[in-house]
Formats: sequence, structure tokens, C-alpha cells
Amino acid sequence: MEKLYVFGHMNPDSDSVCAAITLANLKRHLGINAEERVLGDINKETEFILNYFKVKPPKYLNDVKLKIKDINYRKGLYMGVHDSVQEVYNYMLKESTTGVPIVDEDKKLVNLITAKDILNKLLKLEDNTLDTSYENILNTLNGKTIVKATKEIKGTLKAVAFAHSTFENKVVLDENSCLIVGDRHYIIDLAIRNKVKLIIVVGNSKVKKEHIDLARKNKVNIISTPLNTFETSRIIMYSNYISKILNEKEPYIIHENDYYTDFEEWSRNIKIDNYPVLDKNGICKGLLRKSEINKLKKKQVVLVDHNESEQSAHGLEEAKITEIVDHHKIGKISTSSPINFRNMIVGSTNTIIYFIYKENGVKITKQIAGLMLSGIISDTLMFKSPTTTEIDKKVVNELNKICKLNLEKYSKEMFRKGTVLEGTIKEIIGRDLKTFTSGDTSFTVSQVFTMDYEEILNKKEEYLNEIEEKKQDLKTDHFIFLITDIIQSGSYILTDKDTITLARIALNNSKLTNGTFLKNVVSRKKQIVPLFIDILEK
Repeated sequence: MEKLYVFGHMNPDSDSVCAAITLANLKRHLGINAEERVLGDINKETEFILNYFKVKPPKYLNDVKLKIKDINYRKGLYMGVHDSVQEVYNYMLKESTTGVPIVDEDKKLVNLITAKDILNKLLKLEDNTLDTSYENILNTLNGKTIVKATKEIKGTLKAVAFAHSTFENKVVLDENSCLIVGDRHYIIDLAIRNKVKLIIVVGNSKVKKEHIDLARKNKVNIISTPLNTFETSRIIMYSNYISKILNEKEPYIIHENDYYTDFEEWSRNIKIDNYPVLDKNGICKGLLRKSEINKLKKKQVVLVDHNESEQSAHGLEEAKITEIVDHHKIGKISTSSPINFRNMIVGSTNTIIYFIYKENGVKITKQIAGLMLSGIISDTLMFKSPTTTEIDKKVVNELNKICKLNLEKYSKEMFRKGTVLEGTIKEIIGRDLKTFTSGDTSFTVSQVFTMDYEEILNKKEEYLNEIEEKKQDLKTDHFIFLITDIIQSGSYILTDKDTITLARIALNNSKLTNGTFLKNVVSRKKQIVPLFIDILEK
């Protein structure tokens, strides 16, 4: 069953992480192969929540770009170095392919062989040596075992065409000789006494018992075939190991985790159809034929707590969005087909997910209830945020009937863990930021919750320098940094030098400077973003 990835925005907060986990859990209960993921490092607050309810943090998702493994390539299509030329060629015919990767015993790629390579090698072959196995020769010649002395057969091929005396004078028989002969018992006897490597008896000719006994003693291999001398001489070379005719030139290879767009770009001017596919350990997984690429298997994703592509996973345009659950304004994200889009005026995505559980009749466990409740408390700042609704409060009360927490004590501990400032200035500013667009203008709002706001304000100039650099890195037009103090119920504001004037207008405060305290401003979503959008759209 195809996997469905459920994830929040690029700078995950507690609501987005808890929403990804709780919604993915619901999907699994409904028989969907869903997996929760995060697009960045989880913060200390979220870490506390997950530890408290004994939940493993979701795995990191780098992007949702199409990779080679998402394409229906020929998985499991390869042959071994000890398979015969005939076996490989027949395999190509059976699989309707013009090329086959050749692997060693550990399935590591050795090279690629094509039907053209095989035909060219055999048509131009001047080499009359064998390098193969007893079994390969037996299978190629539809033969029967008379004496099997060794598994491996290496030697020079010779066919008997001379009279006895001429043969003895002109042909040297030794342990490296592989002889094709009919019912010429004198020659067979001579070959066995010279301890040749192999005797191929054509036409199912009878081999005398004394010759069989002597061959066993001298360790001489004997195979009988129904084919005549001409037929045997014509196809015997097909029994060679495929490794004997491999090109020395290395093939073009691709890896499962290579991006399809990268492969498409560099292979555009290469007139090659067959590409061995390897995994990260160099193990061959199969063959991609460029001519067969007709349907790309896009990653299926569900977005929670956001609906702006700028806030989402890299390569979102290459994925298939199947659902969005969010409580923010509707952005410019678009889909190729209708989807389930759940958007409500509530303070948390987990509030919405609570109702989805109820609608589907899925039981909410104590663990899941704890995550939902924590996500709501976090996003509503324990109901102090202006985004809080009566619905959020009611849902928290219902969930706490399952969790039975001391909400005041739990929320204080959760916020205390989450407001500890750790890391570099760059890391603090980039911890929870979101970029929005209005027309052709973009603006980024970063927010931290802390009780140690003085620690930031004492280093105001350093933070302002980092804000300018972050603005350039993100290629955003405006950058606002909010230092929110839950106890004072307000935020200190820092912006880049080009945004101060805009901030004064948006917040209706002509005296606003970097470091100004904004009383009762705690919600980026409701108290900052709409004001800036209004100004930018005028």
C-alpha cells in the first residue's frame, strides 16, 4: 500500500507536530498507510510533550520531490556474473528488455550488458577459450553428465577433424584443452590420458566404460550432447560466463534517492536507454529504461497547520496533496484535483482533528488525547491568545476527561521547558518562522516565547545584524522578529531596517522602534500577519 506522509510546516511547533502524529494515527485506524513526519528540528516544548506522553518523535522529511524510487522502474531485473551468455540473452527476450545489469554474489553492480553488446562480441569473437561452469555447458548444449570432475571449466576449445595420426602430430592436448569429439574412441582415450579439462561427446555417442573409469581417475570432465559437431561448435561459446564478454567501460548509473528532475536533466543529451539503479549501499535494485517512463508515482501528502507552499516541504509541487487540515488563512496553494480541505476558525489544528476523530468513530486514547490537548494549549497560550475560541476550551475539557491532568500545573511546566533560550542567535531567530506573501511582496515573521526577553534585548544589535542576514538568505522583502512574554502578555518587536516604517503603519504606532513592547500582542497569526497584509494590499 502506498505511503501517505502527514506533516506540518517547516519550523515545527507543538501544534503542528502533535497534529501530524494524531492525524496520521487516525488514518492508520482507517486502514491507510500513513506516517507522520517533521520538516525541521522539534523545539524544547514539543520535546517535553512527547516525552511526557511517551511518544517517539516523527522522522525528518527532507523533501517530497520525486525520486528514482518513485518511478515504476524494473525492480529485481539483473543477472549474475556466473550466468551464461545464453541465459542472459534469453532473460532479455523473456523480459522484453535491451539491457541487463550484471551483479556479483553480493548483488553489487559489475556492469551493464545489452543485446547489442552480446551480438557484437559473439559475431566478432576470435577467442576460442572457455571460462564457465560445468552446469552452464550442460544447460547450453542440452547435455548429459558422464563425468563431472570439476565445477569450473577453463580452457581452449578444440574440435576433432583430422585423422588419428594427423591429430596426434598437429594438436597438442593438455590440462587446458576442451575437446569436441564424436565416437572416435582412440581420440577420447588419448585425450583422457593427456588429462584434458573437458571432453564434449557429440551425437549422444557412447563412451566406453573403461574411458569413463579412467576419466574419473584423471579428473577429466565428460559431457554428452545430442547436438552434432557443427551445432556444438556454433553455440558452445554461449555457455561462457557473461562476465567474459562485459565491456570495460563503466555504465551510467543512477541511485534510488536521486531526484528525478536531476536525472532528467543530465540524461537529456545521452542516447542511452538502460540505467542500472543502485541503493545507498551500492546494491543493484534493478533497471530503469528511459523509454518506459510513462507514469510517475507522486508522493501523497497531507498538510496540517499550514496551507502555504512557502511554509511547506521542498518539492511540494511534485507531490500529490490529498488533504489539508488547518486553522490559518487560506493561502495560494493549488492542487491538480479536488481534495478534502478542513479549515476552521479555532485556535489550534488539533481542535479540528478532535472532531475528525469523533466523526469517524475512532477511539481517542490517553496518549493521543494528551498530544491533542498539548497542541491546543500551546497554540492558544493556555487560552490567553486572541485566537482562542470557546470551541478550543470545550475540546480541552473533553480531552482532559481522558488525560486527567492538572492543566495549570502541566501548562506552566510545558511553557517553562519551551521558553528556555538555547542555541546561537541564528538558531533562535530561525526556530519558528513563517513566510507569507501579499501580491508580489513577501514577509517573514519569526516568534519565540521566553521569560528571558532581557537576554535578547541586551544583544539587540547582534540580533538586528542576524535579522538582516536572514532576510537576505530567505530572499524575503520584510522580516519581523517577535519576542513574546507570556507572563506580561505581550511581545517585543525587532525588524530589519526597511520594515520599521511599515511596522509603524501596520501597528498604528508612530513611535515604534526596534525593541518596542507591544502590549497584548501574542499571536502572530491574528495580530501581526493580517495587519501587514492589509497595508501591503493597499
